[in-house]
Amino acid sequence: MPNYNAQNPPNSIYPGDVAFAFNAEAPAAGQASQQFALPSYSGFPENGRTIRWQTIFGTAPTSVSVVLQTAMVDADTQYATVDTSTATTGEARTVTGVRGNFVRAKVSAITGGSGVTVQLLG
Repeated sequence: MPNYNAQNPPNSIYPGDVAFAFNAEAPAAGQASQQFALPSYSGFPENGRTIRWQTIFGTAPTSVSVVLQTAMVDADTQYATVDTSTATTGEARTVTGVRGNFVRAKVSAITGGSGVTVQLLG
């Protein structure tokens, strides 16, 4: 599970919402953010959805790998990577056709830098 969020159920992200997976934090390599529920209006996420997400750094790292992960069940072992950002200057990305009930960010690797922010846009 994420390192610091035991809220059950987790907060939900609705269309138009902005959620902060990390907010000017200093996560270590391997640390997952808090997770967010992705509501499905049909009851099933078969159609897939579009997730927009953005990485921002207070001070740019020399190298970084941040992954966006989704899962059908909110269990650490169920999360699978659907996108990866390695831009040390930060970037905005869009992933389409995502199927899952939960989403989180995870820092796979980071060297240097500070103030890691990952925004998820519903």
